[in-house]
Amino acid sequence: MGQITIPCRSGEVSDGYHTFDELYDHRSALYMAFLKGRPQHSWMSKRHCDDALWDGWFIAGTTLPSGDITYHLNVKFWDSLKKAGLSVLDRAPKWDRHTSKDVYNRIIEYVEK
Repeated sequence: MGQITIPCRSGEVSDGYHTFDELYDHRSALYMAFLKGRPQHSWMSKRHCDDALWDGWFIAGTTLPSGDITYHLNVKFWDSLKKAGLSVLDRAPKWDRHTSKDVYNRIIEYVEK
């Protein structure tokens, strides 16, 4: 199957109610609110554990009983999350190789316990 080309930026694609950009911002805001409630277990860094930098992005994470969860966030959220009291690290902790599916499962496990 070939690649599908759409006549707009992917972030402008909408389900008729929300664009991908809007949904991504909502996810980021909800994640930041979650981290704010767990400042002693949460952190943020502009550098990954291997010293890599992603231009325009940073990584934030927290440790749940079910394991670590992390998301990349747009730098426009850096100051807001810093005000929430998270530790700012020179580089992110070692990545445990979790996938987006692992993050989802770890959050659901945390909620259900």
